[in-house]
Amino acid sequence: MGKVPATEDPPLAEVPAELADPLRPYLEAAAEEMVQEIRGLVPEYARPTDSKYGRRMKWAVQETVRQFVDAMGRPDFDWTELTGIYAGIGAYEARKGRSLDGLQTAIRVSGQVACRRFIRDARRLDWSLDVLGQITESLFVFLEKLAGAAAQGYAAAQEQVVTERERSRWRLRDLLIVDPPASREAIAELARSARWEPPRTIGLVAVRPPLGHPPPVMPPSILADWHGPAPFLVVPDPDGPGQDRLIASLVRECAAAVGPTVPITRGALSLRWARHALSLVERGVISEKGPVRCLDHIPTLVAAMSEELINVALDERLAPLMQLPPHRREPLAHTLLTYMENRDNAVAAAERLLVHEQTVRYRIRRLEEMFGEALTDPDRRIEMMLLLHTWVRFGNRRTELDT
Repeated sequence: MGKVPATEDPPLAEVPAELADPLRPYLEAAAEEMVQEIRGLVPEYARPTDSKYGRRMKWAVQETVRQFVDAMGRPDFDWTELTGIYAGIGAYEARKGRSLDGLQTAIRVSGQVACRRFIRDARRLDWSLDVLGQITESLFVFLEKLAGAAAQGYAAAQEQVVTERERSRWRLRDLLIVDPPASREAIAELARSARWEPPRTIGLVAVRPPLGHPPPVMPPSILADWHGPAPFLVVPDPDGPGQDRLIASLVRECAAAVGPTVPITRGALSLRWARHALSLVERGVISEKGPVRCLDHIPTLVAAMSEELINVALDERLAPLMQLPPHRREPLAHTLLTYMENRDNAVAAAERLLVHEQTVRYRIRRLEEMFGEALTDPDRRIEMMLLLHTWVRFGNRRTELDT
């Protein structure tokens, strides 16, 4: 922890030094009274006096009382040790995730006890009202100095805690996408440091923000790499209630694809397919608006992974179709694919193609003349559907690449 910056010293140097000695025999009793008051009025500090926490609190109060009296009449008094103690207390509260309310109340309670005792001391030692006022004023400035040191220690520790937690979240985020995968034990250990509750499943979202697009405010459950060369999000239980809306809100105005839902150790698989899908979105192969889910586009993704082989196979396996001029080839290809996808139902195919069913029947008869028994061979049908799907999705781009 860095050194607490110096502030204006309490005006104890102006208090007559001879007032200190008559107070020293009563310092232990004063500290004990303060501890009892604090324990009774501040729930956070109501710890057993013989506990480690109780002993530490008593020591801090005793040091505070002793140094207050030692500083009387001493302009050269060094406050570094005492402000360091309170900066440490503030830092401890921050690391425990508590506010400074309890400590600030404890400081006020101590001041109240000190004021009551000073009034009795004034009667016992025949202090004038001016002396009593001088000591009381010094006390409040002194307590304000301690509260300031505690606040500085608290802020510094809180910043450090947040930074360390963020670093843990970054390491966890990267651990979830390593291949070969990390063990569940390693993930769970780092998740504790990051204060992230490991879910049963995760889904990776590949994102391409427009240039200059500001990062969204991420909820604590989302681990994100927004500023890297290939941004992505780790979304817990992506199939759960409301997750679709959450993902859509986070990637608004960005091209995005959601990988398959996987166990927590298989994040690399989900991210790999999310990035494949995002590349197809950017190429215009997948035209769906909003975040694209990989499992809604399996045929297209599978075809894309074998695009080179399929491009070679098209000219051979669909030769009668590919040899036609584009204005004749395209309606026939679209009709055949739609007809097969609708289980050879001409009415359903016509509804999807927005043409008359007799047009579909005419085109199918033409295709039967071209391909013969291949249209009814189960093995060839699967092959033809894959090839046709790829041509419909990638056909124009294939032509551009091959020219």
